[in-house]
Amino acid sequence: MVKAIALFSGGLDSMLAAKVVSMLNIDVVCLTFTTPFFNAQKARAAARQINLPLVVLDITAEHMKMLKSPRYGYGKNMNPCIDCHTLMLQIAGRKMEETGSDFIITGEVLGQRPMSQNKQSLYIVAKNSGYRDYILRPLSALLLDPTKAERENLIDRSQLLSIEGRGRKRQINLAADFGIVNYAPPAGGCLLTDPLFSHRLRDLFSHEADRNLRDIELLKYGRHFRVADNCKIIVGRNHADNEAITKLATSDDLILNMTDFPGPIVLVPYGNRTDHQIASALCVRYSDAPDDLEAEVMCLYNNASESIMATAAAKEDCARWMI
Repeated sequence: MVKAIALFSGGLDSMLAAKVVSMLNIDVVCLTFTTPFFNAQKARAAARQINLPLVVLDITAEHMKMLKSPRYGYGKNMNPCIDCHTLMLQIAGRKMEETGSDFIITGEVLGQRPMSQNKQSLYIVAKNSGYRDYILRPLSALLLDPTKAERENLIDRSQLLSIEGRGRKRQINLAADFGIVNYAPPAGGCLLTDPLFSHRLRDLFSHEADRNLRDIELLKYGRHFRVADNCKIIVGRNHADNEAITKLATSDDLILNMTDFPGPIVLVPYGNRTDHQIASALCVRYSDAPDDLEAEVMCLYNNASESIMATAAAKEDCARWMI
């Protein structure tokens, strides 16, 4: 039986691409990826809905290496879309070879994204992946050159589609024909497209390029302040932030909290005693303590605690330090 690996985000286009091919008596296995910037939650729900098996791979190590120096640069934020998709196709190609599959499916639609899904970009991504002739884009196949699978009649090209452009009417109608009623809105889901997260990640890369994945996870929580080249301070905004920051903290960090007033958890990654005063002032600033009152802050470092008195950091300093 002919077998295919479907690169699967869980969005409508990837669902339709996998479904179209599976209905042609081809054994389709969906493949999705996880990193600190995106997860497999949407893909899992989508695969269940179209009743196809799903393989989830953590590609963090390879993705991080690519992210620090993408050949084709970044998009509007820290999203290296062309390089990221190339990497995913490379990994899908390896999985194709490993499983003895015949080709790779993607849900790309010609012209849907002007920068990353025009003919030139689709060609570049496929060529650089090393699997150009094995990549089938079923939704736009009739607008593209036939692939090896089509030329060798592993799949009936006449049953493939000619969708193009940014409109989604044809996809929505096709979904209705297939009985697909629940699907996520297009785009979204990748933190690298988020402006605030991207700004924090740029700061991390420029100051702490060799830090570990824990430091990337911390970018998702709290307010972040760069008070010196070698000192960043993270201040929880709410209970959920405080819990997440506490779970991610280690004995190498400086951790602070208010003694007598409700307030945030404050974390100085890899901090030391010289960071106590500014971190304490930020802790007081974002607590319920009165601005003009000196308040007690408890500091924990290397499993030893001490209390210090601090007043709230000036608002102008907070604005200047905030990442």
